[in-house]
Amino acid sequence: QVHLAESGGGSVHAGGSLKLSCVVSGYRYSNYCMRWFRQAPGKQREGIASIDSNGRTSYRDSVKGRFTISQDNAKNTLSLQMNNLKPDDTAMYYCAADLRYDYCSGSWPPNWGQGTQVTVSS
Repeated sequence: QVHLAESGGGSVHAGGSLKLSCVVSGYRYSNYCMRWFRQAPGKQREGIASIDSNGRTSYRDSVKGRFTISQDNAKNTLSLQMNNLKPDDTAMYYCAADLRYDYCSGSWPPNWGQGTQVTVSS
């Protein structure tokens, strides 16, 4: 059974940085589409970054140039480096995995972590 565990959330001032991590366990895989989502109170969950097993990355416009997604295959760890954080980045952040394909499709990922809270104060 696939298990995802996020860590690295916290509270920072605007302009600060945080690095989120997500360890994937319970399944040996080589193909993947790994994503970071976030959900602010009263808002829908939105995808913000993705990476597939071919190394292709994609970002939501609102985080492009500030966030960097990466995958350490040896450690089965997905990361999200977040720089120049803004109050609008405040949300619960989730990692999600689709281990069926080597590309990111439009389908909703089947595997999710529990989330880690990021709070950015002005």
